[in-house]
Amino acid sequence: MEIVWYLTAAIFLIFGLAGCFISILPGPILSYLALLCLIPTDNCLSAVELSVFGVLTIIVTVADFIIPAIGAKKFNCSPYGTWGCVFGTFIGAFFFPIGLIVGPFLGAFLGELIARRDASQAFRGALGAFLGFLAGTLLKLCFCIYLIIHVAFVFLG
Repeated sequence: MEIVWYLTAAIFLIFGLAGCFISILPGPILSYLALLCLIPTDNCLSAVELSVFGVLTIIVTVADFIIPAIGAKKFNCSPYGTWGCVFGTFIGAFFFPIGLIVGPFLGAFLGELIARRDASQAFRGALGAFLGFLAGTLLKLCFCIYLIIHVAFVFLG
């Protein structure tokens, strides 16, 4: 029966890693669920470890929503540009992998143009939103990779 829990944990880790790039999937949360799958096995993490990783999961998830807004604000991006980045990220996910890079920037740029900004202001705002998006993605990626490594070390003993 333990093999089922290990396989389920592996699937959660894979989808968690994919969720770092595909905005529809909550990457850090799925990766944390992999840790919870280890509870009924012989390789269960301690309550303290699960609690710490749980808090870190919440922090990373919340930060992923806040960091792009901070990047957008730093570069004077309008709310239209910020929402454009969100929609561009969502639409870009359907055009994996290049859409994940171009989508947020293009969405923010178009949002800035809708806000009646000139092209140079729109580019600057879109750049801020895009850099914030990249920072949030990098944070999620580092966290999910760390959980994969942690689970691997727990599994290998």
